[in-house]
Amino acid sequence: MTVQQRHAVILGGGVAGLALSVALRARAGWRVTLLEQAPALTEVGAGLQISPNGAVVLGALGLAPALEAVSMRADAVVLRDGGQGAKVLRMALPAGGAGFHLVHRADLVEILAAAAHAQGVDVRLDEQAVMVDPHGPLPKAVLHDGRVVEGDLLAAADGLHSVMRETILGAARPAFTGQVAWRALIPGDPDAPPEAQVFMGPGRHLVSYPLRGGSLRNIVAVEERAAWADEGWNIRDDAAHVRAAFAGFGGPVPGWLAQVEGPWLWGLFRHAVATNWFMGHGVLLGDAAHPTLPFMAQGANMALEDAWVLTAMLLRHAEIPRALAAYQTARHARATRIVAAANANARNYHLRGPLRPLAHLALRIGGRIAPQAPLRRFGWLWDHDVTRAHPVN
Repeated sequence: MTVQQRHAVILGGGVAGLALSVALRARAGWRVTLLEQAPALTEVGAGLQISPNGAVVLGALGLAPALEAVSMRADAVVLRDGGQGAKVLRMALPAGGAGFHLVHRADLVEILAAAAHAQGVDVRLDEQAVMVDPHGPLPKAVLHDGRVVEGDLLAAADGLHSVMRETILGAARPAFTGQVAWRALIPGDPDAPPEAQVFMGPGRHLVSYPLRGGSLRNIVAVEERAAWADEGWNIRDDAAHVRAAFAGFGGPVPGWLAQVEGPWLWGLFRHAVATNWFMGHGVLLGDAAHPTLPFMAQGANMALEDAWVLTAMLLRHAEIPRALAAYQTARHARATRIVAAANANARNYHLRGPLRPLAHLALRIGGRIAPQAPLRRFGWLWDHDVTRAHPVN
């Protein structure tokens, strides 16, 4: 059997699964079946940020024009004091190159889905895998109605509750972070600058940025609390709760929160990066391999990187288990470092007591002396180009 004739079965129709399906079809010539348990390829209304390390993958897949059409290029990240809304630090983002993009998650899924359909990916909806057998040479997924789908590769891109993740790692024991997050979309202002703004307060912070040309505004508000909310994206909450949690915030925040209706609420849990990303001919990618907190805005970007590197390794190594081992080796340390950086940001945004004004003062002074230093600090993250590090011919 030649590599061009191989068949991949992908579980999950989110960013990771769709990106892998496009990469395997367009760059490796594989036959691809994508199984999505939802009745449609849709996402809960939310925004996300695609940084250059993710944008280069979309570019390599021929989707840079589509990304530009549905996103806004971010000019800056602005850190603000939550109480008054005063600017603490403005970090200008590079105008050239792959760029930083503010995009509605549903729009990113739509362009990836369109590319998958154009490439001839067999997308099957309402198909939930309840059991997997990853052992080769033909791993299989058992669906909810008892049907079996098998291929040369079984790739789990179906999130941290993936049945493949549990098969490889056993039952998860996530740790509640002591934080919950609300997510909402409100009407926007077409004249709003394309900036991601972070309002920092004791034990809480709020991130907001425009979407779809400014017609929408994305809001993510995080609060520390002892009680926890169920992990997931499908819990509706009373908007009065988020307004009460951020009642002490100033600037534009009160006006934004006054417009929130029925926000989504979820508890934030810390999961360990998977110690083993594959078994036999089964493999994990995206959140199934390395669930991350949202404080570096890297979930979708890591999924895009995973899809590219996995494709590159499957082309480089004829034996699938060897390819999967190489993929894990190439990705594990980087994913672990990104997850750790997200954990650290959660602490930095929520400083209390005398440390908080001192930290803000240090940021203001540092911003005057070396305004690009914070960006250079994360150059290892945003400047990394997996399409060059792992070329696909």
